[in-house]
Amino acid sequence: MTIDAHVHLYPRDVDLEPAGWAERRGERHWGVLCTRRRRDGRCVQTLPTIDELLRAMDAAAIDRSVLLGWYWERPDTCVWQNRFYAECIRAHPDRLSAFATLHAGAGREAVRAEIRRARDNGLIGLGELSPHSQAYPVDDPAFGEALALAGELELPVNLHVTDPASRPHAGRIETPLADFARLARAYPQTTFILAHWGGMLPLVDASANAAELPNVYYDTAASPLMYDDAVWSRVLPRFGADRVLFGSDFPLNLYPKLDEAPGLHRFLDEARRGGADSRVLGGNAARILGLWRQTENL
Repeated sequence: MTIDAHVHLYPRDVDLEPAGWAERRGERHWGVLCTRRRRDGRCVQTLPTIDELLRAMDAAAIDRSVLLGWYWERPDTCVWQNRFYAECIRAHPDRLSAFATLHAGAGREAVRAEIRRARDNGLIGLGELSPHSQAYPVDDPAFGEALALAGELELPVNLHVTDPASRPHAGRIETPLADFARLARAYPQTTFILAHWGGMLPLVDASANAAELPNVYYDTAASPLMYDDAVWSRVLPRFGADRVLFGSDFPLNLYPKLDEAPGLHRFLDEARRGGADSRVLGGNAARILGLWRQTENL
């Protein structure tokens, strides 16, 4: 089974007028990141419909995609997206899974209730979350409650990570790598997936290895926009193939110099050439997300 563990999707009203929607909704950071344009005038990403996502998956022979929420600035937007994702997985349980998003500003009780509601609606994790982007501290009590409950309910947590050495871009926010190692140690029962190769955390912090942080995994979202294709052969042996999940960050266009629109097959080909095996391309995700059980129950 080939699984893309990092995909984003939005309702049609967002797709039709993204900048205006972001302004009206009070989601300025999303608007900056997701409507920005490259030097040639093209948007960095498209905003596909669910059917367009499924067609892109078919073209690349991807069996299942995991829809990740966004690190919204408003708690009500988090609830809105969680409801949309529940509809998506009900419509396509054989192809889609989804994580719930949250904002600690909603308060402890509201956050706990939303996590349980999302779990009951079939969502299987939390994320993509980013305290640094959502303007609350990593030691926020409501965020801590969410991480503890995620461990209790066996819901993996995907966290957005920025490589401190990466180049500047509009909307870029620093995410100190030490924060993620500290969270993993503070919540050992919670499984963490650090997005974007985890900002290369294991290469920066020698103690952030599988033995020291057995509850931490890494996804490869947006890799071609940050690293050359040698990253696979350079990093996989250091991280361990059992700790890496293939994730694209679709609908970002990962190869803007080669492709007019985002696709998935080119990135899959790059991953395979770099040494990604069946564990990276789906086995690890299936194991830690319980997707074998989900598939068997269809």
